Amino acid sequence: MTPTDTRALVAIDLGAESCRVSLLRWLPTGPQCTLVHRFLNNAVETENGLRWKIDAIEAGLMEGLHRCAAIATEGVRSIAVDGWAVDYARLDDDGKAMEDPYCYRDVRNITSEESVHAIIPAAQMRVLTAIGIMRINTLYQLYADKLAGRPQAPWLNLPEYILERLGGRRVSEYTNATHTQLIDMHTGTWATGIFERLELDPEMAAPLVLPGSIVGKVTGELATLPAFADTQLVAPCCHDTASAIAGIPDAADDWAYISSGTWSLVGTLLQEAINTQPAREENLTNFGGAGGRILFHKNVNGMWLLRGCLDVWRAAGKDWSFDELLPLAEAQHTPHHLLDVDDPDLLLPGDMPNRINRQLLERGFGEISTKPEDAPAMTALILHSLAARYAQVLGAIADITGKKLKKLYIVGGGSRNALLNRLTAQATGLEVVVGASESSTLGNFAVQMAAVESSADAETIAEWAGVLRTAF
Repeated sequence: MTPTDTRALVAIDLGAESCRVSLLRWLPTGPQCTLVHRFLNNAVETENGLRWKIDAIEAGLMEGLHRCAAIATEGVRSIAVDGWAVDYARLDDDGKAMEDPYCYRDVRNITSEESVHAIIPAAQMRVLTAIGIMRINTLYQLYADKLAGRPQAPWLNLPEYILERLGGRRVSEYTNATHTQLIDMHTGTWATGIFERLELDPEMAAPLVLPGSIVGKVTGELATLPAFADTQLVAPCCHDTASAIAGIPDAADDWAYISSGTWSLVGTLLQEAINTQPAREENLTNFGGAGGRILFHKNVNGMWLLRGCLDVWRAAGKDWSFDELLPLAEAQHTPHHLLDVDDPDLLLPGDMPNRINRQLLERGFGEISTKPEDAPAMTALILHSLAARYAQVLGAIADITGKKLKKLYIVGGGSRNALLNRLTAQATGLEVVVGASESSTLGNFAVQMAAVESSADAETIAEWAGVLRTAF
């Protein structure tokens, strides 16, 4: 497949730890993807809660886009934005964020979740939405706003917010919207009944669009640059996991995936949602995917655990690198006991080694040394525990779907962890195929190409993913 227009494309990938601006160009040797700009992104604890510095994010993205303009003298055909789900910006009359958005890890969601389920029981909510209950979902954050007396201003999840800031119309892309826990999976529309029962204004949510929708053109200062004079804005799979899975060029039906990063999203693709009692008992969720497919998976804790430990060890004077740490962790004895990696206490920020030991003590096990020099033992415990949890979840998915799974694609930044990949292969018994570490960017570009060239159906997206795989 070759493009009809050889101008460049830009993919913006918003990450909870870093944001990236990448450029896809069509060179005589073939497609080439370049990471043009990457900058750190961390939620900041303030007197008003855990927040994202939205102005800093926008400034970093603008720097990346200006760099793209300088490189892509042939012009930029389109820009698309994906990122983490659930968090959102409330908009003022000018379409700008009224304040720094809350981070989904803020403790306000604990009370909000309890209050929501006092009105709509969790089991009933699950039947309505086919979504696994997680207190980080947008619904609970919106209700936390209500409990705090915050104004019910229009809101956009962050990738769609960036698209609007670049000149796009106000939309909510479907794969991202399914993570709000406010979509009726039976109709594919906003679940107005949930809004009404919780006294949330459905008019504050933006109109839904499907992945691959063209939502406008670049305007403002960027449009004065020659490269962006005629650049379309595309809503890809705005949720980064859906984007990552769109970047897997496999048309078969015998594979599962792990999108491995801060979170591990463990699942498989379906044609239709499964919302049976066994699926609900496992808290397996049905999220929107590219080309009308369903991502049937479970959110499992991920590299958050190890990164939380690395932060503590670094502060104590030992800055471990993965290249240094993982061989030492592999040499450790197999742990006698494994962590419950999905313990809610391990989802919160702060002093991860002691949080892990607190769980071990509560379960009647012995502590592990938290000293930086003893990091290999703690690392081995984390990685063995993650692999075992992946195997449990994939076993449940195989039972519930009836699929005969043969392959397991591991994509995302965590796919570079060779030790975890090997442990996962051992625990699951599946053939592990390591995909692109920047799989969200690959899927972003694949959906863009399908959208601007023809149509964003599943087959076309998979074909473009195969073509573009060589660009990375």
